[in-house]
Amino acid sequence: MSRTILEFLDESVKKYADRPYLYEAKSGSEYTSLTYRQVQEQSKQFAAGLLSLGVQAGDRIALLSEGKNNWVIGELGILHAGAICVPLSVKLESEQDISFRLNHSETRMVLASDQQIAKLRRMKNAFPTVEQYILLDEEDGIEKDELLFDTVIEKGVQALTQNPLFLDERIQGVTPESLANISYTSGTTANPKGIMLTHSNYVFNAEQSVDHIKGIPSHFRTLLILPWDHSFGHTAGIYSFMKCGASIASVAMGKSPIEVLRNVPKSLKAINPHMMMSVPALAANFRKNIEAGIEKKGKRTATLFRKALKLAYTYNKEGFNKGAGARFWMKPLLSVYDRLIFSKVRQSFASNMAYFIGGGALLDIELQRFFYAIGIPMYQGYGLSEATPVISANSAHAHKLGSSGKPLPRMDIQIVDETLKEVPAGEKGEIMICGGNVMKGYWKNPEATAETLVDGWLRTGDMGYLDTDGYLYVLGRTKSLLIGDDGEKFSPEGIEESIMATSPYIEQCVLYNNQRPYTTALIVVNRDELKKRTSDPQEAARIIEQEVGAYLKGGKHDGLFPYRWLPSAFAVLEEPFTEKNGLVNSSLKIVKHKVYSAYAGRIEGLYTAEGKKATSANNIDVLKKILG
Repeated sequence: MSRTILEFLDESVKKYADRPYLYEAKSGSEYTSLTYRQVQEQSKQFAAGLLSLGVQAGDRIALLSEGKNNWVIGELGILHAGAICVPLSVKLESEQDISFRLNHSETRMVLASDQQIAKLRRMKNAFPTVEQYILLDEEDGIEKDELLFDTVIEKGVQALTQNPLFLDERIQGVTPESLANISYTSGTTANPKGIMLTHSNYVFNAEQSVDHIKGIPSHFRTLLILPWDHSFGHTAGIYSFMKCGASIASVAMGKSPIEVLRNVPKSLKAINPHMMMSVPALAANFRKNIEAGIEKKGKRTATLFRKALKLAYTYNKEGFNKGAGARFWMKPLLSVYDRLIFSKVRQSFASNMAYFIGGGALLDIELQRFFYAIGIPMYQGYGLSEATPVISANSAHAHKLGSSGKPLPRMDIQIVDETLKEVPAGEKGEIMICGGNVMKGYWKNPEATAETLVDGWLRTGDMGYLDTDGYLYVLGRTKSLLIGDDGEKFSPEGIEESIMATSPYIEQCVLYNNQRPYTTALIVVNRDELKKRTSDPQEAARIIEQEVGAYLKGGKHDGLFPYRWLPSAFAVLEEPFTEKNGLVNSSLKIVKHKVYSAYAGRIEGLYTAEGKKATSANNIDVLKKILG
């Protein structure tokens, strides 16, 4: 039965009224919690405050903030007021990026944290539809078009005291098909598109997700490190945990993004989460920190750890076939290794952690094997914001490392060819889905809606296939494929992720082939690791060549990928791909068409006799600067 988010919350409050829902630590303070009842009460008070400020049903109100209690209370308040929340990424920096979203959605009000209002104040003239800014944090010296969050709450309390039914009519006007969010895409190929997600979309996908993993125990806590506007954290965190009476915590507050980042280890220790959401960049960072901690304990511990990993990889295989065949004899030895080393790793990381749910992009299978080995599996999933966003996921009950898991219940999925005709199991094609989690369409963009929604089916734009066991394998965006000179296509993401995960010297890697005789690579090196190894640019170039060559015949990674799609030449770049230079989007994905455009000259040079050499003049010049 379709329900609104408000009814969804009401059900949870009836079951879990006094259980903690939100945990928060302000700068320098301990974590405190709000119960389900308190969150509902405060969100209704905030909604009444919005009504007293003149907010009408269907008005758009933007939310630009780091994760905190008032993020959830603010969004729920907007929804209780019958309005539509426009969640924005805190990583948006330019006036152009922010103004497009606010102006396109005709936003009337903006809820902003202290860090974000500081950014917005210099741009206010670019937002003609915005009438009011509501500050989520206490602040002195506010401007005339600004109000404190607590002031809006006070207005709501006053309105409800005078008339307890003040909000009821507005709440009753919200239906399952009412828009809850307009969630903007990152705009990697054109202007961002506003994804219209209904109340029913969120309730449906949260329930699908919870049923798929067979529930989240109500005593579970998660530390929601991912941006809260991100559809993955939004549904898999805020709403899935709401359904189960479980708790979510924000990272301890800070005065700057760097300070918040530094608070992550402290927050992990304080909350000791039972599960977490992760994306590849975060997973790789966790692994580096774990391995650095092992190295600090000395050579003997590091050697033992590597032996334990090797044995665990062999025993675990791809998870579903763990310990199969003659591997049963390894289990007792693996138990010893677990007691001696893996259990200590888990204790130092987060002793309650049962598993991660991974999403956001393809997660290299080697990273999946690493976390599985140490006893904190990272179950890879797949989703798209247009699907609210979860489409498939591995779980403790059914997992196959390397896959994106089985599709969610109560959702149809097809793999289709270029004519949209379904192909048999095992054949590659575009992934299409149909179900209650599919968006309503794109805000004020009927052309893009018609291209993406075909007879109720969502065209994901992602290539993939279903194996005979029903596991989904996602191969990457159809628009990011490598295309050989014979027209054959291949997704580069698996190769790129593997190179970055297995080489200590390669930080970022982007492959290129657009109907050329061979594939090339743009590489950003890990300066610190490379400097530890050598100060000679010529030797450094040969080290990178060896790392890339490890995937060729006879190399230690031989056989993982078809040879023809492995890079035959590479360019070392001086500057990394970052959000600041526009080459990484707010979801931490590299924006390939912008990379190709920015480095068109270097790419072209790789198809010359001189440029094909690892020790080309360009590479040596860059490495001289890097090694300094």
